[in-house]
Amino acid sequence: MARDAAASVNRKAEIISAAIEVFAEIGYFRATTAQVAERIQISQPYIFRFFASKEALLLAALEASWSRVIEAFRQVVATFPAERLESELIDAYDRIVQSHRHEILLQMQAQTIQEDTIREAMRQGLGEVRTIVLQSFRKAGIADPEGRTLLFLARGMLCNVSIALGMPELMER
Repeated sequence: MARDAAASVNRKAEIISAAIEVFAEIGYFRATTAQVAERIQISQPYIFRFFASKEALLLAALEASWSRVIEAFRQVVATFPAERLESELIDAYDRIVQSHRHEILLQMQAQTIQEDTIREAMRQGLGEVRTIVLQSFRKAGIADPEGRTLLFLARGMLCNVSIALGMPELMER
């Protein structure tokens, strides 16, 4: 890859990271691309060299956040035996929540955005996570894999709410 192309890819990733933070902190509808640009000390028009609109930037941010979860789960499925599968998936998600909290908060906000493109991005991301978990539970021979997948996803959502509201007691065992 040429040096200019590599710099462009890095700059695009920086813009996405800044957007994740700004959207998670301020809210997508209140946030502006000017605030994203300010976060990484670039001009606002420079963002539009990479993204046609604020919505396109949000879609890229959601794709990055879902990709992180999906890749982490695939890694767990490929690495751990059946008896450790569920606990390792939980641990993998917990590590993501700890290291990429803004991404989780962004996903939570995006669940309420009614634009078709955003809803579809959320359906795709959550659908892929569900498929990975369900297929891995089936392959592992876990009893009632559909029910366990539902509980796994529900606990993940409750974990997100716990973090967003600062209520760790929601996750006490």
